[in-house]
Amino acid sequence: MRKNCFILFLILILGGCTTVYNPATQRTERLLYNTQEEVKLGAGLDQELQKQLKISNNTAMKSRLERIGKKIAAASDRQDLVYYFRIVEDKDLNAFAIPGGYVYVHTALMESATDDELACVLAHEVGHIAAKHSIKQMQGVLPYQITMAVVAGVTGAGDAVQLVDMIIANPLILHYSRTDELFADKLSVRYSRRADFNPYGSVTFFEKLKKEAQNKGPALKIEILSSHPDLDKRIKLIKEEIALTK
Repeated sequence: MRKNCFILFLILILGGCTTVYNPATQRTERLLYNTQEEVKLGAGLDQELQKQLKISNNTAMKSRLERIGKKIAAASDRQDLVYYFRIVEDKDLNAFAIPGGYVYVHTALMESATDDELACVLAHEVGHIAAKHSIKQMQGVLPYQITMAVVAGVTGAGDAVQLVDMIIANPLILHYSRTDELFADKLSVRYSRRADFNPYGSVTFFEKLKKEAQNKGPALKIEILSSHPDLDKRIKLIKEEIALTK
């Protein structure tokens, strides 16, 4: 799947864990990657994803995403990195994030969602980044001993390249736990409200997905719901969170 690509990644410094306080989770956490390393890792993945995915240049759509995305980013508990928002031309209803502050939204979702709904989807993905869910999951996927960087211009580096290709081939390989998904839903309520959007947009968007799934059945592919907690449970918990944080 990788076509003559030169992959630039950060060399992971074998110096042990970094202990930091995470305001999103309100906990002290031990991580293998500091922010600088995560940002460089994300930049490398983003470069490869832009080569392999069809990134939209629709001016109006990009303007809308940037407008809403910047408001959500400013409302995030995590301000030690820059957030980037990309549109992927794809008919599947999907959005995902990778380490380092990168969020990708499919055109189908952009076209389906209202501004409040889109804001809530972005707040959910930004929530994963703020809580460092993907970087924590990556720690369990990538062996610590293998450097994650490949010097620019080198086309082969054994296991490291294979691991990179595995991630690029399937960005959703970093599946979140049900606990992480529900926590990101809570952060979605927090961030969308801070950004002056209606947090109930999560509820209306999920209800919209439920209706489309019922109408189209197996023909409708909704990756954003795959391997996620039960949709009715998520709607219930989001409603409870909205009521608790009014």
